[in-house]
Amino acid sequence: MMEYNTKQKRLPLPEYGRSVQKMVDHALTIEDREERQKCAHTIINIMGSMFPNLRILPDWERKLWDHLAIMADFQLDIDYPVEVIKKEKFNEPPQRIPYQTGEIANRHYGRIVEEMIAHACTMEEGEERDRFVELITVQMKKNYIAWNKDGVEDKKIFEDLKHYSQGRIDITEGEIRINPGAPAGGQRNGKGRQMGKKTFKRKY
Repeated sequence: MMEYNTKQKRLPLPEYGRSVQKMVDHALTIEDREERQKCAHTIINIMGSMFPNLRILPDWERKLWDHLAIMADFQLDIDYPVEVIKKEKFNEPPQRIPYQTGEIANRHYGRIVEEMIAHACTMEEGEERDRFVELITVQMKKNYIAWNKDGVEDKKIFEDLKHYSQGRIDITEGEIRINPGAPAGGQRNGKGRQMGKKTFKRKY
């Protein structure tokens, strides 16, 4: 008679499947410690072959042994070659991530854009700052369009950027053309040459 998985014991780590879990359950019944140790190493080899991508991680072996301990409900009495996670630590609820508070001046731009503008105001004058400011304008336009499908003129973005930077970043309309689909660094023609040089007015 077929036994449905929904009627069976819930697997602590379903990604390894019920066959591996049965191997772990069998290891728990082995009385001879040496045989139990060999069985554990065999299970680890099987688990590792199932997920070879784990080997790119610096602590991949410890993760496998952690998983074995979890599947054995921390009851497997063997000599672990690495320090595995403790049961009390595993059941410990995750720490709460503090949520940023404070008003956002303009919600359709978002807090990250505000922080980018604030950082740009602290940067020294130069090419790096120019590229960063251009990146900000591209992101501002993307965010604005996400809220307003009718689009937005570059002039509006420049005005908002000047306002939120308290006049420290002042871009005159026509100095650059904002293209949300292109990377920062200036618009380029079909031959790959830059179409004009942009300069930003900086007010400190």
